[in-house]
Amino acid sequence: MAPPANLRESVIAQLRSQIVTGAVAPGKIYSVPSLASELGISTTPVREALLELSRAGLVEPMRNRGFRVQEITEQDLENHFDVRVMLESGALVALARKGLTDTGPLVALADDVARAVRDENVGEYIETDRRFHEALVARAGNPLLTRMIMDLRADMRLYGINSAEGRERQRASVDEHYQMIELAAQRRCDDIAELITRHIQSWKPLFATALQRGSADR
Repeated sequence: MAPPANLRESVIAQLRSQIVTGAVAPGKIYSVPSLASELGISTTPVREALLELSRAGLVEPMRNRGFRVQEITEQDLENHFDVRVMLESGALVALARKGLTDTGPLVALADDVARAVRDENVGEYIETDRRFHEALVARAGNPLLTRMIMDLRADMRLYGINSAEGRERQRASVDEHYQMIELAAQRRCDDIAELITRHIQSWKPLFATALQRGSADR
């Protein structure tokens, strides 16, 4: 029998958060039996979760050993940022051209992000920020583009997000979410393109510095 989807997805979310925030270092090996024992669940959802993360490029299977967390280079990080800017700015400009309506659900999602920041809950911030951006870009009406954007965001390494600088950047991002909603509703294409570019690129120095520091420590 297949494992319950929600259990598998819960393991995926937990491991993805550990990997992308740098809570576990590149090179760490996840053992399926050991991880299943630690989580108090069977090995099947754990194996399925790690296989899914391997398809996303976050871990790689190692014969008879488990799954190793993949290394990431500064060039990898640079490439991620470049593609994210291209895709997300394109989606939001398309949305602004149409004109955003029924903003209430998006405002509620932005409120969830703000609450996570107030509570200093980094894991909740990552999840609520993901939900907000997915709902926003989905309004552009291009499911393929939405899927590409969200796949790219899911695999982005967020090194340093839990640092003092990371928390400051989280606080700054809260107002930017509300601004995106307003600009899309007002059909201000150029302004929303500038905002989402800044919203994404403002994280780059933080992530790059944390990546360099981590490389120096290993």
